[in-house]
Parts: sequence; structure tokens; C-alpha cells
Amino acid sequence: MEPVVRLIPLGGLGEIGLNMMLVECGEDLIAIDCGLMFPDDELPGIDHVIPDFTYALARRAGFRAVVLTHGHEDHIGALPYLLREATVPVYGTPMTLALVTERLREHGLAEAADLRTIRPRERVGAGPFGIEAIRVTHSIVDGIGLAIDTPAGTVVHTGDFKLDPSPLDGELPDYRRFAELGERGVLVLCSDSTNADRPGHTGSEVEVGQALATRFDGASGRIIVATFASHIHRVQQVLTLASRTGRRVALLGMSMQRNVTIAAELGYLRVPDGVLVPLEELDGLPAHRQVILSTGSQGEPNSALALMAAEEHKYVRVERGDLVIISARVIPGNERTISRVVNALYRLGAEVLYEDNAFVHVSGHASQEDLKRMFDLTRPRYFIPVHGEYRHLLAHARLAESVGIGPDRVFLIEDGMGVEVSKTTARLVGRFPAGRVLVDGKSVGDIGAVVLRDRQLLAEDGLVAVSLAVDRHGVVVAGPEIASRGFVYVKENEPLLEELKKAVLATLAERDPDAPWDRDLVGATVRSAVRHFINQRFRRKPVVLPIILEV
Repeated sequence: MEPVVRLIPLGGLGEIGLNMMLVECGEDLIAIDCGLMFPDDELPGIDHVIPDFTYALARRAGFRAVVLTHGHEDHIGALPYLLREATVPVYGTPMTLALVTERLREHGLAEAADLRTIRPRERVGAGPFGIEAIRVTHSIVDGIGLAIDTPAGTVVHTGDFKLDPSPLDGELPDYRRFAELGERGVLVLCSDSTNADRPGHTGSEVEVGQALATRFDGASGRIIVATFASHIHRVQQVLTLASRTGRRVALLGMSMQRNVTIAAELGYLRVPDGVLVPLEELDGLPAHRQVILSTGSQGEPNSALALMAAEEHKYVRVERGDLVIISARVIPGNERTISRVVNALYRLGAEVLYEDNAFVHVSGHASQEDLKRMFDLTRPRYFIPVHGEYRHLLAHARLAESVGIGPDRVFLIEDGMGVEVSKTTARLVGRFPAGRVLVDGKSVGDIGAVVLRDRQLLAEDGLVAVSLAVDRHGVVVAGPEIASRGFVYVKENEPLLEELKKAVLATLAERDPDAPWDRDLVGATVRSAVRHFINQRFRRKPVVLPIILEV
């Protein structure tokens, strides 16, 4: 019987974020990445979302390794939650593991973790798997793709990538190694789909540097640049331009300060002498010599840029004549947040450059022509589009078919769907546990649909609490007293609340006086009466909380 390998995505296929793919052969498995996803408006109060590890943990005896492609949160952020439950070696490049160490330290896991460095062209063994790292370019340094030798054949996973012909650090994607793998025979290609609906080639980081240079040369006042703290090459461009134009740079945001320190220590960032200064020292310089490098490119509410826009930052006030450059792509779902920040910055008199009105960013993901090049290099027998919403995966599947990969060899799957592959056949298998696990503070997986629904109702319609005292015969001896939060302002609606009290008392008076006393039944009766009254009067459905005291 031919050996088979299973590919099981636990996250990242059907959404942006949450990336985790299991590669399973017999009783052994490895995981590619272990990322989180940040919540949207439908998850009020949730800190972040992580994959469901149930299947991997059930196979923990054969769980050989986690291999990380790069250091973005959507690829490493869930590791602390996995390593709490399973002791698994973690492989990654030096920058990736440095960022992982910071995350693990926050969870008290850094000392116990088994972190192992892997560099491009290096190969490690994990059970029946031979894992080789392949250099790729992305919007973070030290990114890799993977070639995984299995008993069934070679699986190539690109990680997040683009084919940058002129990367800032001179580290080109390893075209030759991808081509060598293609010549030897690639059983399955799993390739990044984020920009599969974008025609052409993705631009080079050097092009952004040239565009930013023009802005730096033309700016007469202070420059504020907001970008991802993990985008070390973008940070490098800003530091270099500041040094060339006689400016000094202050860093804003904890993640920016931390990542710059880590990247400089590891040699991925070259900080020109004297260019980095504390914010207090920067403030003493003329405006035309100041640069602030900040977090908040997505308009996050408590980020440095958002606080500046709201005039709530402790140390920085945006002034007329400032140039604000938002050097990042807007993540889908953040458009409204970014718009509010941009409008607020304009109101303060700043000039604002961002993706919609200026060339200040290039993506870290391959566009259609680059994706076709990856097909040409690897020539896979089977193809699975990964990393993206369904529309991205579908566009990538269609792109594969357009270059001659037959539809029977393309597997358009989402989280929890598996593909079982041998040297000669491939088929869909199973339905594996792959739900989203919600993290709220220290609670992991405790928040379910009922709690989320209540939070949504509280946000939309508010809360009405009704308290009353009842004797053992069910007679009301005090109350009802009514408190409201987010429904109506009590002091301005006393006549309404008096009507509501009468409606509650009238409903209770209709109870059978011979019926036995039951606190839960009285509570349900009060809740029903309040809901009926409010729905009839306002067509609203606040959360109703009856508080019944027995005296």
C-alpha cells in the first residue's frame, strides 16, 4: 500500500489570520505555524481568537514539531496557548524565535520552551519528516518557505511571500531551490493566496524607499511615519532617510521599541549613529529635524497614532505643518477606523499620506504574475491554495487552472477539511475539529455563543434590572425598583418607569394565590412582563435581569 500524507488546515483557509496547517503521516504530525486572529465587531470584549488544537493534542504522542515561517502574529501568536498543553519543539529563524520568545515571556513560558533555530537551506528531521527552510521575501525579515519530505513525497509550503527582485537586505528569494525541488518532483504545493485577485507583480520595497525619499526631501516640518512594528525593512528606510536629511528619530509604541531593539541586536537593522533619540530630546529640535516612527497604522484605538489624532497622547501633539505618512496596507475590516484617524489628523492641520492618495506602501504578498512564477518553479502534482479568505483561495485555484493544473489536481478547501495524498492519488478526507477558540483575558475557550449574544444585546439595547422583595406567600412587600444601563436615562424617564413598575405588579397579581412559591418562576414572570412592556412600547429587547429577594 502506498504511503499517504494528510494536510489538515486548522486555520488560515477562509480568513486572514489564525494560520495553522497540520502535516500528518501515520501516527506522526507536525504543524506549520500557530497564529491568532484579532476580533471583529461581532466578538465584543474578546482579546483574540486562536485555532482549536483538539485534534493535534489528541495526537500529542506523535506531535513532532511546530515549524514557523515568519514572525507575524497571525503565524506565531497562538503558540503560548499550544505550548501550555503540549511540549513540542518549535523551529524558526533567529528573528522569528526572538519575537516568539517575547510572547512566551509574557505568558511565563519562555524558560521551558524548546526553541530551535533553522536557517535557509538548513534541514532538520522530525519523525518521518525532513524539513528544509527556503529563503523568501515578505514584509518582515527572516521569512521562509518550507520543503517537507514525507514518505509520500515532497510538500512545499511557501509561507507568506512575494518575489521581490531587489529586497533591501539583498537576500533574494531562493528561486534556484524552488526550481530544484520542481525538477525533483513536488507532490503538493501550498501557496499564499492573499493577493491572488491582484493582477501583475507586487512592487519592491526599494520602490517605497524611493517614494518616501521624495517626501522626506520635500517636507518642511515634522514627519510622523506610522507602520507595522514588525516591518523592519520599512523601519530601516525611515532611519536611513532621516540620517541622510539631517533628522533625528524617536520611537513611539512599545512594540516598535521592542522590535527595533531585537532587530538591531540580531543584525537585521542598521541604526545610523546618533539618529535615534528619546522623545524629550527630539522635542527640543526644530520641526524640520524631527521624525516620529510610530505604531498605529491600522488606527487601533489605543495606538500611538490614534491617541495623537484624538489629542490624547501624553507627549505628542499633531500641529499644522506636520506630515503624517501611514505606510501600511489597510487590513480588511479596519477601513472605518483608519478613516476616522485620517479625518482627525486633517482637522489638526496635518498633511496625511496613505494608501488611497499616495504611493507609500507595497504589499508583502505575491500578486498573480508572481504566483504563476511559483507554479512554474515548483511544477506541483497537486495544489492547495492557503492563507486567505474564500475569495482569495478561489482566485488562486482559478489561477492554477489557467496555467494548466487540472481541476482534479486543485483542492479548494477551508479550515477543518483535509486532503490525503499519495504518490499517485489525492482525495478529500474527514471533517476535523477546527473551530475558533475565543480568548478573553485569562479565559480560553470559556466564552461561547450565549455570552457573545448577551454582550451584543447589551451593546445594542442595554440592560434593565428589576429588584423586588417577596414574602413566603408570594406577596410583594417592597419594590419593584428599576435600574437601567444603556436603555433609558432613569432620571429623565421616571413616568415611564412608574408605568413599567405597575405592569410588573399587575402581572404578578394575576398569579394563582394557591400556587407554591417558586423564586425562578417569579423571576421568569417578571422578565416576561418587562420584555413585553418594552417591546410593545419601543420595539427594543434589552437584557432583563430580575432580582428576587425572599423575606
